[in-house]
Amino acid sequence: MARKKGDLLQGTLDMLILKTLTSGPMHGYAIVRRLQQVSEDVLQVEEGSLYPALYRMAAKGWIEPEWGTSENNRRAKFYQLTRAGKRQLRDEVAAWERFSEAAAKVLLAPGGA
Repeated sequence: MARKKGDLLQGTLDMLILKTLTSGPMHGYAIVRRLQQVSEDVLQVEEGSLYPALYRMAAKGWIEPEWGTSENNRRAKFYQLTRAGKRQLRDEVAAWERFSEAAAKVLLAPGGA
């Protein structure tokens, strides 16, 4: 079955959120907008995926939530990367690079489809 535009491989959402937060604290909607903008509308993260990921990462100590005021003057929870989150991002990026290199070797190998 073909993936539809924007589907994320399992396990990549955390890494993408952590990377997005390297530019500073953001609320959920800003994270979604940034991922969509940087990916040129290829990645579209739904609330049903984003907020469970944010709660899970906060529970692991990778991000820290804090209440603040959004650009619309509304109360919003802003998420900030922690030291543990920075370490996790480095580990996940390294694993992603290993995976990407291995997948590229398979895709570029002679034969098949």
